[in-house]
Amino acid sequence: MTTTPAPDVPPTSRPDTPRVVTTRADLRTALDGWAAAHPGARRAVVMTMGALHAGHLELVRRARAEVGPDGQVVVTDFVNPLQFGPGEDYERYPRDVAADVALLATAGDDVAADVVFAPAVEELYPDLGTGGPIVRVTSGRIGAVLEGASRPGHFDGVLTVVLKLLHLVRPDAAVFGAKDAQQLLAVRRLVADLDLDVEIVAVPTVREADGLARSSRNAYLSPAEHDEALTLSRALRAGRDAADAGADAPGVLAAARGILDAVDGVDLDYVVLVDPATVEDLAPGAVGPGLLLVAARVGTTRLIDNAAVEIAPPATRAAEPDGRAPAPGGTA
Repeated sequence: MTTTPAPDVPPTSRPDTPRVVTTRADLRTALDGWAAAHPGARRAVVMTMGALHAGHLELVRRARAEVGPDGQVVVTDFVNPLQFGPGEDYERYPRDVAADVALLATAGDDVAADVVFAPAVEELYPDLGTGGPIVRVTSGRIGAVLEGASRPGHFDGVLTVVLKLLHLVRPDAAVFGAKDAQQLLAVRRLVADLDLDVEIVAVPTVREADGLARSSRNAYLSPAEHDEALTLSRALRAGRDAADAGADAPGVLAAARGILDAVDGVDLDYVVLVDPATVEDLAPGAVGPGLLLVAARVGTTRLIDNAAVEIAPPATRAAEPDGRAPAPGGTA
């Protein structure tokens, strides 16, 4: 009796360098070829605008964990013009696909990406120069507040490209960072409201050693501005510490704002405490989970950050040894 010889290349074998594709047709070929060779395997996508850093690698690591060694991980590398407004940094946003691919290639097996989709603008938006795309996604109430109010149309552009990429990649899971909290909520509502068959996976914010949230825009900061930018994460910690010490919602917000107001180099756009499910302001007497959001400009660079907090009911808030409730912003 003869037996079928084992294949020379096991299903989990993959090239060291991800395959780079730049057209929709080549992307489909890469996806369909993998699916044919790995029946039943899952696919995950990580959507980026390039300029990859350690935060992006955590997203890819989570994507690989979601699909396993036989699954396919696709990283999109595309600076989306629809989400930039007039006077923003679209033209100077860092672009270096070769460096992004090199970083992915050397990141390790647990951060292995199989495909990098790096299309030209004309590939995704062939009629952009004549006012297209005509049909776009509207972000609704979520896109009209906070980041949406500061950057009108931003979330419409984000959701339009997210929907296009979900259709093109056809993933089982899409991995997003929690640093862009309002974007994450908007994407989740897109998936729920339009009945998209994809799981949205959130990865906690990745920070530099000094606490600054990882961002491609950090490259714009001078050393002095970097130090000033740390005010954002310090303000969030102050708010979180206030909540842990028993402060109510106004006390948490006051603790964060006090840190921000004390630094001249930080031009504050907003600091708010919101419902994580709606991004609507928490009422003064609210209890339970909250999300502390901050946006500010340091030099010419606009930065955002956030932290989850838990507002305790009044009856369970910690008391001082003499029976007094702790002062807002921390213990007295």
